[in-house]
Amino acid sequence: MDGLGGGMSLSADDIRRMTGEDRLKQLNELKLELMKLRAQAAMGTLTNVGKIKLIRKNIARILTIQREEEMRSEKRR
Repeated sequence: MDGLGGGMSLSADDIRRMTGEDRLKQLNELKLELMKLRAQAAMGTLTNVGKIKLIRKNIARILTIQREEEMRSEKRR
């Protein structure tokens, strides 16, 4: 992971500055990280439970901004 999203919160401005391709890459990385953390939680080896919440929020931010941009482009048609 490139340091964004895993251990820190992504700001909406950071996400908006990303290209669409970068956003998709980041989204996939976050989903993979979330899957790993959930597996750790199920096995009882997860040490930082707050990280799951942080990653879920980052995923939601990315999806929200993608949707906003979709709506904006539809409105222009």
